[in-house]
Amino acid sequence: MKISLPLFPEQASSIASQVDSLFFFLIGISVFFSLLIAILVIVFAVKYRRRSESEAAPPPPAEGTALEIVWSIIPLGISMIIFFWGASLYFKIERPPDDALEIYVVAKQWMWELQHMEGQREINELHIPLGRSVRLKMTSEDVIHSFFVPAFRTKQDVVPGRYTTTWFHPVKVGKYHLFCSQYCGTKHSAMIGWVYVMDPPEYQAWLSGGAGEGSLAERGDKLFHDLACANCHHPDGSGRGPSLEGLYGKTVELEGGARAVADDEYIRESILSPQAKIVKGYQPIMPTFQGLVTEDQLLQLIEYIKSTGKKNEKPATRAAGKKAGS
Repeated sequence: MKISLPLFPEQASSIASQVDSLFFFLIGISVFFSLLIAILVIVFAVKYRRRSESEAAPPPPAEGTALEIVWSIIPLGISMIIFFWGASLYFKIERPPDDALEIYVVAKQWMWELQHMEGQREINELHIPLGRSVRLKMTSEDVIHSFFVPAFRTKQDVVPGRYTTTWFHPVKVGKYHLFCSQYCGTKHSAMIGWVYVMDPPEYQAWLSGGAGEGSLAERGDKLFHDLACANCHHPDGSGRGPSLEGLYGKTVELEGGARAVADDEYIRESILSPQAKIVKGYQPIMPTFQGLVTEDQLLQLIEYIKSTGKKNEKPATRAAGKKAGS
């Protein structure tokens, strides 16, 4: 019976081989200098040992400026190689492609809940298509967790009260382990799952096999009206609160002259702590929804507000298309 005990996980993402190359370089440098120092210690201990009690102490060594320059330049050069190599890899890992498939992740003690834009929801499982970059936007409902897929060489802390992101580009069809690598309570070891990388046609078939509740934006639209948000936030800006139509990504002018970009963090804060940033020209009358909406519902509301901007872009896009074709 053949037993397979791989030293490293499978390389299943576009970044995995690059991470491993840097890791092996660091290991090689460490092993080389560890052996070199150990050998020199032994050689010098034997060669320059004191052979008798009457033996005179050796004269002090002559100054070796050239040698000092060499052993200063070589470590500096190696350090710069490690720095620039690691920095370039870091920036590549931190910058997801613009066309990446976006999926929301909510971590809870002790499970992973994942939501696709089309409406599919998963628990401790993530289905993604082969050859498509995937961007995860993550938050925690309780304590700090950490999303770790060894085969993708990706690990990102998931923090309560804020959003963190990670991304990967799968290159092999298969089933890969998902772990929480941050101790998060008594059942931390049970907070595991699987990532399924599927061929695009198979993924589309899986994606269309559920989502009966509608997309995230559609559920956010329903929640927006269920919570009576539309009573104050009129599309034309005539309500007691500012219009949210096309708000996402824009710069908002606040009371006191400050400005803020209406991104995910800003919208989240405006829902949970509406008095923190008051839009210029409006009264601080919005109640807090802290404890009234879950992390899942916050994501739905954010996606709904995003979708209003996309709706507003369509006429302009069609007009530009007609002008280009005329």
